[in-house]
Amino acid sequence: MEKAGTRRAPRRFWSRPFTLIRRVFGHAVFSSLTRRILFFNIAATVVLVAGILYLNQFREGLIDARVESLLTQGEIIAGAISASASVDTNSITIDPQKLLELQAGQSITPVPNDEDLDFPIDPERVAPVLRRLISPTRTRARIFDADANLLLDSRHLYSRGQVLRFDLPPVENEAQTWSEWFAGLINRLLQPGNLPVYKEAPGGDGSIYPEVMNALTGVRGALVRVTDRGELIVSVAVPVQRFRAVLGVLLLSTQAGDIDKIVHAERLAIMRVFGVATLVNILLSLLLSSTIANPLRRLAAAAIRVRRGAKQREEIPDFSYRQDEIGNLSIALREMTNALYDRIDAIESFAADVSHELKNPLTSLRSAVETLPLAKSEESKQRLTEIIFHDVRRLDRLISDISDASRLDAELARSDSTPVDMENLLGNLVDISRQIRSGRKPVEISLAVDNKAGNRSAFLVNGHDLRLGQIITNLIENARSFVPEKGGRITIRLSHTRDRVIATVEDNGPGIQAEDIDRIFERFYTDRPDGESFGQNSGLGLSISRQIAEAHGGSLKAENVHDAKTDAVTGARFTLSLPGGEDQ
Repeated sequence: MEKAGTRRAPRRFWSRPFTLIRRVFGHAVFSSLTRRILFFNIAATVVLVAGILYLNQFREGLIDARVESLLTQGEIIAGAISASASVDTNSITIDPQKLLELQAGQSITPVPNDEDLDFPIDPERVAPVLRRLISPTRTRARIFDADANLLLDSRHLYSRGQVLRFDLPPVENEAQTWSEWFAGLINRLLQPGNLPVYKEAPGGDGSIYPEVMNALTGVRGALVRVTDRGELIVSVAVPVQRFRAVLGVLLLSTQAGDIDKIVHAERLAIMRVFGVATLVNILLSLLLSSTIANPLRRLAAAAIRVRRGAKQREEIPDFSYRQDEIGNLSIALREMTNALYDRIDAIESFAADVSHELKNPLTSLRSAVETLPLAKSEESKQRLTEIIFHDVRRLDRLISDISDASRLDAELARSDSTPVDMENLLGNLVDISRQIRSGRKPVEISLAVDNKAGNRSAFLVNGHDLRLGQIITNLIENARSFVPEKGGRITIRLSHTRDRVIATVEDNGPGIQAEDIDRIFERFYTDRPDGESFGQNSGLGLSISRQIAEAHGGSLKAENVHDAKTDAVTGARFTLSLPGGEDQ
C-alpha cells in the first residue's frame, strides 16, 4: 500500500507522444537550437503557403469564367424563350374613330400599335423549354415579367412522374468537419468583405435584385453575393426581348457553394503539398540539428567537465575532420584546453620551484638567526650577521624576479603592441652597458648591424620596447658574467630576413655544457662561473627572456661558438628571432 503523499500524479494522455519522441530522438528535439531550426524552416513554408493562398487568382478567375458561362447560357435561353413563349391573340385591333372617318370606297389597313408589340410571357409555354434547357445543369433559373414579378422558378419545375422535393434548411448545430472548418476560416480571411449578402426575394419580388432591374432596361448584368454561411452565389440577369421590346428578365444563379467546393478542392491540394513539404522540413531540420546541436552539446558537456576540475585531463571531442565552424570550434577548444592544462601544470611546477628556492635561503636564515645568540666571539657574530644580510638580499632578489615572472603574461596581454625599432633599441642598450662599469668586469661590447638594403624600417617589430630591452639586457649581463677578467668581449649582431628580425649576443667565455644547453632556460637553474659567490643570481633571467620572446611570437635559443680550425668551444651565442613588423 502506498503511503500518503507518495502517490504519483497521473500522466496526462497528451504527454505520451512527447515521451515517445524523446525516446526516439533523444534530447535533440527539445534543444533550443533544434526548436529554432524547426520554427524558422516551418515558418518559411507557412509564409510561402499563406502567400500562395492569398495571392492565388484561381478563385477570381473561376468567378469570371462562371459569369461568362452564365451570360452565354442566359443569352441562349432568353432567345429561345422570346421566340416560342409569347402569347398570340390572333386578333386585329381597329380604331373605331378612324372607321367613322372613312369615305365611300375607302379602306383601312390595320397597323399594330405599341401595345400590339408588347407580348406577355406565357408560363405554360415557357416552362417546358426552361426545364429542358436547365435540367442538365445545376444552375437555378428564374423568369420575371416586365414588372419584376416572378413567373417561373426552375426549383419548382417538375416533369410528369418526377418526385417533388424541397431542400430543408441546414441544422444550426450541425457539427463541421475539420476540412469544412478550415475552408470557412480561409474564406473568412481571404474573402472580400464588401460582398452583398444573398436574400431570397419575398413574394417573388425581383426588384430587390439590382441586376434584374438593370436587365429590364435592356442591359444584362452580373453580381456576386455571399450567403450567411459564407458561400458564394453568382447571378446574371439577361433581358428577354422580342422586336427590341423587353418582355421580362431571365435570372440565372449558381448553387450556393458550387464555386467554394472547387476552390476548397484546390486549396486542399495546396495544403497536401504543404503537409508533405512540412514533413520534409521537419526531417531535414532534425537531421541538420543532429549535425549541429549534438556536436555542440558534446563540446559543452566536455567544457563543463573541464570547469568542474576533474583529477585527470578531460579530452575535448575532436571534430577537426569537419570543414566548418564546428570543426574550427572543436580545434579552438582543444587547443585552449591543452593550453589551460599546460598553464595549470606550469603554475604547479612554478609554485613547487618557488617553494624550493625560497626554502633554501629561509633555512639558512633561520639557522643563522638561531645560532646568533649562541655565538661567543664578535667574529662569529659578524659572520652570522653577514649571512643574514646575504640571505635577506637573496630573498629580496628572488621575490622580485618571481613577481616579475608571474605578472609578465598579464602585463603583455593588457598592454598594446607598438612598432619597435630594434636598431635604435640595441644601440641605446649597448651605450648604457658600456657606461655602467662600477663593480663589473671591463668588457668590450660591440654592435654590428647588417642592413645592406639601407631600409630604415627593416628592423621594425611589433611589441613592447621595455620587455624586448629586458631580453637584450639579460643576455648582455649573462655574457658579462662568463667572459674572462681580461680581454672579455661581447659582440651583438643585428640582421633581418624577409619576415624575421634576428639579434645575436655572442661572448668569448667558456661556453655552455652540451647537456645544459636546453636546461639553462629552466626556472631557477643556475650554472655560475668559478669565483662567483653563491646566491648572486635567481636563475630566472634566461627563463623570463625566453618567455618574453615567445609572447612576441619569437624564439630564443642558445648554442656554442666553435673555432673553425680546431672545433674548440670559444664562447656562447644566444639568438633572438622576432617576426618583422607590418611596415617591413
